[in-house]
Amino acid sequence: MATHLGKALKDRGHIILQIWSRTPGHAQALGKSLQCDFTSNLSHINEEGEIYIVAVSDDAINEVASSFPLQNKILVHTSGTTDLDIPGISGVFYPLQTFSKQKDVDFSKIPIAIEGRNSEVTEQLNSLAKSVSSKVVLMNSEQRKALHIAAVFACNFSNHLYAIADKILSDNGLDFNLIKPLITETAEKVQQNPPVSVQTGPAVRRDQITLNKHLDFLKDITPFKDIYEQLSQSIINFDQKA
Repeated sequence: MATHLGKALKDRGHIILQIWSRTPGHAQALGKSLQCDFTSNLSHINEEGEIYIVAVSDDAINEVASSFPLQNKILVHTSGTTDLDIPGISGVFYPLQTFSKQKDVDFSKIPIAIEGRNSEVTEQLNSLAKSVSSKVVLMNSEQRKALHIAAVFACNFSNHLYAIADKILSDNGLDFNLIKPLITETAEKVQQNPPVSVQTGPAVRRDQITLNKHLDFLKDITPFKDIYEQLSQSIINFDQKA
């Protein structure tokens, strides 16, 4: 997050005064990349900044916010699930995307959810977000939490299912590349259609013969068999509600 957001802000003409990280090597590497000062000591934070962004893991936000030495500054976190009511935090700047250091992203296409404690903070975060993204949405903490949960289902869980598929294929002497066109086609369909309307597969067809064959194939791989059963039943239940 810090790497990609810092680069996006710098590319849009914002001045990055300083990078902080608890790990000195990380602070130095990103500071050099963004051509700015860096530190691993919160007591050495540059006091001239307008907005300070806490791009750390959710369980570290409280610690960083409580240790932040500057008063009356805009201090925001980037979490999807963490509420705004953390002492010292004045806003939220949440880019909805999966980030890997080794893969570049186009920040202009990334939705950014913002929330501020007051209208002044909200206005500043809105301006900052719009400078790097074409999709900025004001939402409260509960809405942002719903967005994050939906993202976990759509991204993290889907990727785990890809990993399971890869394992099943490799264990049977097959290449994961064989199903990449299928993955791409599925992802492209939901760009234009409601996901429930393009659901395919044996569960939505109520093809019990095929379901039983698949479950028999997975009988010695209990974790995968359980996931298959639960997801198939969920598809059936969801289709009935639809």
